[in-house]
Amino acid sequence: MMTQGRIEHVNLTVTDIERSAALFEGLLGWRQRWRGPAINGGETIHVGEDTTYLALYTDRRDHAGQAKGRPLNHVGLLVDDLDDAERIVLGHGLETFNHGDYEPGRRFYFFDWDGIEFEVVSYA
Repeated sequence: MMTQGRIEHVNLTVTDIERSAALFEGLLGWRQRWRGPAINGGETIHVGEDTTYLALYTDRRDHAGQAKGRPLNHVGLLVDDLDDAERIVLGHGLETFNHGDYEPGRRFYFFDWDGIEFEVVSYA
């Protein structure tokens, strides 16, 4: 028998964990699962639901030089209402792009304030 697995969390370095947590709470209906101190004098918020979450990490170091796509290309987020999701992203002052409607669903992309790319997709 083969082991079954799933992604439990993705850990992202961001400059403002409060701002990022608020975005994902509104966009995905998530909640703060945990919050506490982290390495390098940093702080982490786990925002998600019962089985998956994003670990949003920040510290006092300068992370400016991290290039998009190295090594992360994007994080995919599944929503049931793509139009509502886009309104929420835009409401946080972010821009959306690369809208597509092709198999297996509709989608758009956005960069957060730290240059992390997200794909928001709906199969509805």
